[in-house]
Amino acid sequence: MRGPLLIVLVAAGLAAAQAPDNSKTNQRDRTDPSATADQQKMNKADTDLVQKIRQSVYADKSLSTYAHNVKIVAQDGRVTLRGPVRSQAEKDQIQAKAAAIAGADSVTNQLEIVPAKDNEPK
Repeated sequence: MRGPLLIVLVAAGLAAAQAPDNSKTNQRDRTDPSATADQQKMNKADTDLVQKIRQSVYADKSLSTYAHNVKIVAQDGRVTLRGPVRSQAEKDQIQAKAAAIAGADSVTNQLEIVPAKDNEPK
């Protein structure tokens, strides 16, 4: 019985030691007037637009997990990109993917570059 208990204690300790990296960003988004996912209208055109961009971003396996999980919000055909990415190259790649689908004039890029820390996976 000692083995499962040890695993649970170790997992709990790791979870407590590693706070979510984007919690401050999520707190900021609650008061920031910029577009967030809960503000997105549920019309078919906007949901289809987000789905196409999300599929394009996710299909690019050269992007980090952070890049795969950026917020993509569409409102009346206008797309807002938000969240952390690991490099300027990732920021540019996601911008290009969104622009190719929505049109360059329809994309607002608010992605933030947050390099990986030395002790976390890239």
